Amino acid sequence: MRNIPVDQLDQTPRPVLAIGTDYADGQRLPRHRHRRAQLLYGATGVMQVGTDQGNWVVPPQRAVWIPPEVEHEVLMLGVSTRSLYIEPDAAPLGNSGCQVIRVSPLLRQLLLEAVEIPLEYDRQGRDGLLIELLLLELQRCPPLPLHIPLPAARPLLQLCQAFLAHPDIHQSPQHWADQLHVSLRTFNRGFRQQTGMSFTQWRQQACVVQALARLAAAESVTRIALDFGYDSPGAFSTMFRRVLGQSPTTYLNQLEPNAR
Repeated sequence: MRNIPVDQLDQTPRPVLAIGTDYADGQRLPRHRHRRAQLLYGATGVMQVGTDQGNWVVPPQRAVWIPPEVEHEVLMLGVSTRSLYIEPDAAPLGNSGCQVIRVSPLLRQLLLEAVEIPLEYDRQGRDGLLIELLLLELQRCPPLPLHIPLPAARPLLQLCQAFLAHPDIHQSPQHWADQLHVSLRTFNRGFRQQTGMSFTQWRQQACVVQALARLAAAESVTRIALDFGYDSPGAFSTMFRRVLGQSPTTYLNQLEPNAR
């Protein structure tokens, strides 16, 4: 099925619905939620997913898992998606929160094929077996560290959101503590409690995740590094490798234009 809202199909008596959708560049899906769990795969382009718990950037050929009833918004940047909507009792991944996952070559092909099968597919036939294999393969896909956790406390949340709008690797925890009128020790303790990370870890993670969308849009490493306050592209690449385990160039070379 293609370009059909899931709300029109939600009551279909099948555990998995597969829908392919093409979006205009820059199209934003306002906050919404689904009764079913959703696997949102970007065959092309970059997606930016936001919830109350944080932000996720989904590069091309990756997917984001969204548990049932999680309110979320999505910014589509040149995206053609293949989505699975899965009944909660059939969902193969957890309900603790969203996560970006690496999509194996087999899962990619299964997703592309799934949108071509009938809506009320034969559960005992070839199409039913395809869906079963798809769910099994989904369980094997590892999560990726492409999450920027956000705090619940509003004053700290506002500082985090301002940083995401204009990332600056030189912003210090002391500067943030001063703006919140607390001691550095109190700030560091509260920041870790709210986000699960130290301020330094969060700052690096935020810069890497924000950079992914710009890299996928063919912006240069040098431009991104300077915009984020790094002294050189090499310094940015070193930090990128520390967080994701590979250089920006290596990461981009793995994004195959292999969509149908």
